[in-house]
Amino acid sequence: MQRRFEDLMLGSVELFCLAAELQSFTAAANAAGVTPAAVSRSVSRLEERLGVRLFVRTTRQIRLTAAGQRYMEQCRSALALLNEAEREVTGQQAEPAGKLRISLPTPYAHHRVLPLLGEFRQRYPLVQVDVHISNRNIDFAEEGYDLAIRGRLPPDSNLVARKLEDAEMVLVAAPGYLRRAGTPRTLDDLREHDCIQFELPSTGRNIPWIFMRDGRQIEVPTAGGTSCSGDVLGGVSLARHGAGLFQAYRFSVREDLRRGDLVEVMQAFGGASRAFTLLYPHVRHVSLRVRTFVDFLLERLRQ
Repeated sequence: MQRRFEDLMLGSVELFCLAAELQSFTAAANAAGVTPAAVSRSVSRLEERLGVRLFVRTTRQIRLTAAGQRYMEQCRSALALLNEAEREVTGQQAEPAGKLRISLPTPYAHHRVLPLLGEFRQRYPLVQVDVHISNRNIDFAEEGYDLAIRGRLPPDSNLVARKLEDAEMVLVAAPGYLRRAGTPRTLDDLREHDCIQFELPSTGRNIPWIFMRDGRQIEVPTAGGTSCSGDVLGGVSLARHGAGLFQAYRFSVREDLRRGDLVEVMQAFGGASRAFTLLYPHVRHVSLRVRTFVDFLLERLRQ
């Protein structure tokens, strides 16, 4: 394999990341035990190699350019992997450590994963967990995430996909809404009801509802005067306050159903489900903290 990085270049990357973190060439120099001029030369060497400016420099401060920010995130992840690989090979890392960045969709975060993170941190206190809650698809390379959970698979063949569960869907409404509008019994009845819509971030389209009919799962388009986007739990809240019917994951409305704040309807067409999948980049060296979290999550969810 042809060499692309000599020792001097890797040292320059380390000094660049240190300067970006401390926002000062002088502070980076003091931390690394070199001169500020050495830090400045290292950054200039990288900028010449890349053909872009990494910092905006003033007499009082430095700040990363947009290109510098992207480069810093990638370099920091690469250096962390090198450090972890070295510790693992030499037997220094007996337990997982470092920052774990996870992207989670709203309902699965609040009702499945977040309740388990306290236990995970108790087991593995050296792992710092950074959780991003959003229903949009993230870019692992650009945004520096280790793991993501999604209800729909993105078209990326470079990702490892592990199914977590098939989450059952239920159709619910508040008792007050049903008293006012009546209770739907058939799929055709939905045309006469206010069906709360949720807009899928990746397409900008409303998600069709799914039901079981004659042993098959089918999609049914619906319409209504209220819609939400960004947070699917907003639809649950709207239904709870009488805005209409809403199709939700059973795990996200279990307590509402138990309390009677929501009522399940059209059970004859129930049983349809959507899969949640754990995703992470297909790389040769998966860090110990990622492997540990994957195993922990699969173990706990199966329980």
